[in-house]
Amino acid sequence: MTITDRFARPRVAVLGATGCVGRQVCAAFADADYEVIAVARRFAPQIAGYRYRSLDVGGADVPRLAEMLTAERAQVVVNATGGWGSTEREMTYSHVDLVERLVEAVAEVPQRPRLVHVGTIHEYGPVAHGTVIDETVVPAPRTMYARTKLAGSEAVLRATAAGDVDGVVLRLVNVFGPHPSPASFLGALATRLRTVSAGQQLELSIAEAQRDYVDARDAAAAVLRAAHSGVVGEVINIGRGTAIGLRELVYALVDAAGLDAGAVRELGTAVTSKGGDWTLASTAKARELLGWTAAVPVAESVRAMLGALPVSV
Repeated sequence: MTITDRFARPRVAVLGATGCVGRQVCAAFADADYEVIAVARRFAPQIAGYRYRSLDVGGADVPRLAEMLTAERAQVVVNATGGWGSTEREMTYSHVDLVERLVEAVAEVPQRPRLVHVGTIHEYGPVAHGTVIDETVVPAPRTMYARTKLAGSEAVLRATAAGDVDGVVLRLVNVFGPHPSPASFLGALATRLRTVSAGQQLELSIAEAQRDYVDARDAAAAVLRAAHSGVVGEVINIGRGTAIGLRELVYALVDAAGLDAGAVRELGTAVTSKGGDWTLASTAKARELLGWTAAVPVAESVRAMLGALPVSV
């Protein structure tokens, strides 16, 4: 392959390429005939088909980040990094320090790449049951996770307002579908269900919560749309626009695992997630500005959570 051939296709750098959303973003851009540069701390089999750059984005300084993006001639940069740390320091490192350095680095790249930053619906904080969360809701996060994620999104928005970065922020609802994060409730449950045999009973705490969920593949499609749009400095919610009961999802997973509902012994519990007990995103702005709506049926997402796991875990 000649140097000319190498840079003939548009190029995207996906940060956090090995994660639940990042791996689907890589696939979506590859399907759109992009050259994908998968950026992650460690190599993983799911990024074997892409150009790999080993980099701890959170620990890299601005010049190193800018040099990497410049050398790779990235026309689009997707920040799909994230962390499920348990301390303020871990969360700040993953969600704030990393984003602030990335924004500075993107501003220094001569070819001025497009930046799509993946945030979360939890940046708005808890809302009253029945509230449809649109982008006019003033963020009031209460958890450490949500506060630090909001700080990262705000860093991107400040840079776009100053004209330093051509960027947009997508606030994703809870993500499910193939390869869920093992740190998430549904991801951990899917893994546990693989170990339950017929006749066994699983004790499970199920919160009385209803939340909006989007398949990781739909989320990746939204990222691709955002990369191609001319939207700058906007926050766009990405969700299904439907609140699904957590109990409904639990028993759908149980059924998909081939188990009877009696295999679960419920234990009462309070909501202890990264967000509140209710999320429902308005999808109007995503439809208007990106021409995007969720397409993967809930049943398919549930099946994919189990299907993507190894047979023996």
